[in-house]
Amino acid sequence: MKKLVIIGGVAGGASAAARARRLSEDAEIIMFERGEYVSFANCGLPYHISGEISQRSALVLQTPESFKARFNVDVRVMNEVVAINRLDKYVTVKNSLDGTEYTESYDCLLLSPGASPIVPPIPGIDNPLTHSLRNIPDMDRILQTIQMNNVEHATVVGGGFIGLEMMESLHYLGIKTTLLELADQVMTPIDREMAGFAHAEIKQKGIDLRLGTALSGVEYIPQTHMASYAAGEETAHQHIKGHLNLSLSNGDSLDTDLLIMAIGVRPETQLARDAGLALGQLGGIYTNEMMQTSDPAIYAVGDAVEVQDFVTGQATLVPLAGPANRQGRMAADNMFGARETYQGTQGTAICKVFDLALASTGKNEKQLKKDGIEYQKAYVHTASHASYYPGAEVVSFKLLFDPSSGKILGAQAVGKDGIDKRIDVMAVAQRAGMTIEQLQHLELSYAPPFGSAKDVINQAAFVACNIMKGDAMPIHFDEIDHLSDAQLLLDVRNPGELQQGNVIDGAINIPVDELRDRMHELPKDKEIVIYCQVGLRGNVAYRQLVNNGYKARNLIGGYRTYKFAKV
Repeated sequence: MKKLVIIGGVAGGASAAARARRLSEDAEIIMFERGEYVSFANCGLPYHISGEISQRSALVLQTPESFKARFNVDVRVMNEVVAINRLDKYVTVKNSLDGTEYTESYDCLLLSPGASPIVPPIPGIDNPLTHSLRNIPDMDRILQTIQMNNVEHATVVGGGFIGLEMMESLHYLGIKTTLLELADQVMTPIDREMAGFAHAEIKQKGIDLRLGTALSGVEYIPQTHMASYAAGEETAHQHIKGHLNLSLSNGDSLDTDLLIMAIGVRPETQLARDAGLALGQLGGIYTNEMMQTSDPAIYAVGDAVEVQDFVTGQATLVPLAGPANRQGRMAADNMFGARETYQGTQGTAICKVFDLALASTGKNEKQLKKDGIEYQKAYVHTASHASYYPGAEVVSFKLLFDPSSGKILGAQAVGKDGIDKRIDVMAVAQRAGMTIEQLQHLELSYAPPFGSAKDVINQAAFVACNIMKGDAMPIHFDEIDHLSDAQLLLDVRNPGELQQGNVIDGAINIPVDELRDRMHELPKDKEIVIYCQVGLRGNVAYRQLVNNGYKARNLIGGYRTYKFAKV
């Protein structure tokens, strides 16, 4: 009879335990969790803080009792594995309730320790009003601070998934909120110009968004005048009453009642390191394609491990629940003799920012530049479904591809409707090895309430293929402010669209429908740089000009991309 020991629950560990039991009724399966909760929906924590998920119990997916009843797994919460003896194949466990230690042997061991929030060494950061959010006790502490400190203003540090979700949750509660982000954008899996749509949405909702700004110091100022409490209650709540004075990297200061640190996570590797297991080049636990560590009897999954990037084949860290669940299932298979191999991580992700959704899959432009990978890009801004049917919203879509092979390198989408649909299609297309030429032929469902006869993805593929075949000569938003005297900027929109502040300085205006009759007004000794609102009319104008002997380029994604890149 095989004995499996699993360290850590939640996504990877719990998935492995359940899969292992489905594979064998005879195996002994023990799962250790150092916290109180073995399986909970950590992605839902911000939404309980906001009240959108009203029942706290809805976040607890399994309890030790339910795991035992359904899967016959011996789940031991509040039991932390503190050491691994690889030679004799046993672990040392500390019972957090009484401080006692004991050992447990194993045939196969699975590590699913997850990742811990990064809290930088900022002076004053260790105070009762500063929190991170990783588990249910963290959530409870934040809710208690909100209730007991009568929070009127909160500050969130970090514009990633948790930071954005906490920003929205606090706003939902009517709390004035500041978001600090050291980078020049939020949501770094997407590129800066796509993040501009989120910046506009965040500002429109009244959030105090401060990009390029870091937290440099914290001063905790306890409340000196205490409210009236019953005997003994005052002391219990005194530690979470007061406010903070924040020092910022730009020299500003900020008063706040609650500070949420959400600048990222790092893999929990101490146990693996102490056991002498190999770590990868990025600091995560090394695993091979079967999710085995450097010790064949020990597997590792989830946020703590390095995996292969699907696009580049290089090592990467991707702390997402989907990959962790799949890895846990696969590792359980392999513990019972299978030879399943993990096929790499694309990093497919989506985030809600008020009324917007931001999603991506594969590599972004920043990563491609860093890795020295040749790429080209296409933008489209088109309706989520037939524009004549009520409720259509703009989908802003970016496609990154290899200009030689047409290989899909990545995709990003932002909008109010249909974003998950498009990125999910792109994630499948990329994993299937499709090219942009093949994307043109995707036959996607169409009826006016749901889509268009030419879907967003088809249209992006048309633009990309035009670029790849030389039927379109692109210019991109980041080149527009650096035109030379040998170039002339042509706006082909209608005069009614040229409102104050809605134009690019230096452009002349000839509407596309007048271009054939007015083409003689343009010089043939200059390159004509064309733009319209989203790039479609610009392409029509481009073809007219090059077919008449002009040298021209079209702004891909049009004025809309250029505008939001600056927000």
